[in-house]
Amino acid sequence: MAIGYPNGKKFATSNESIPQKKRKTNVTYGKRGMSLEDDLNDTIAYYLAQNMAVIHKKPTPVQIVSVDYPKRSSAKIKEAYFKTPSTTDYNGVYKGKYIDFEAKETQNTTSFPLSNFHDHQMTHMASVLKQDGIVFVIIAFQKLGETHFIPFEKFYPFWQRMQSGGRKSVTLAEIQDVSDQIPYGLNPRLDFLKTIEKIYF
Repeated sequence: MAIGYPNGKKFATSNESIPQKKRKTNVTYGKRGMSLEDDLNDTIAYYLAQNMAVIHKKPTPVQIVSVDYPKRSSAKIKEAYFKTPSTTDYNGVYKGKYIDFEAKETQNTTSFPLSNFHDHQMTHMASVLKQDGIVFVIIAFQKLGETHFIPFEKFYPFWQRMQSGGRKSVTLAEIQDVSDQIPYGLNPRLDFLKTIEKIYF
């Protein structure tokens, strides 16, 4: 027999009205949709708070051309241009050694396009290497959940190969062959200092 409430809704006599417990699934809390930049920024903030290293993300130099002031207390930038080409994303110091690195991410699952880098960045990193600095590249394959730490001296030959007319990307297998994978954690999220310790100290 169907029973109705005064508001017209049916009374369910079966288990349909009882919310079913969702089946447990294996959930990975490592990334939760964060970008590589977010992960690295959280990591370097942790390093700084723990007095482990001083590393900063470089601000992109911008020339502001036009500003709109709708109110005295607020301003809106209407037009701006990049002043000069930036060098690399991050630099700092760890155990008395200068650190300089570039971080890139890709949605590709089989290769990394070298077009993500620029000549001036490669020139800059090569100069840092000549001065005996710690210079490297971090590349994240977002769909695979893999983040790779590649010393610059191992990454640069791929760029030189492209400059000589070779392929314009680096295969995942090539990257895996010359890199160390950085596992995701909670604090810090991407502990690349462990890899620096392993390779350089």
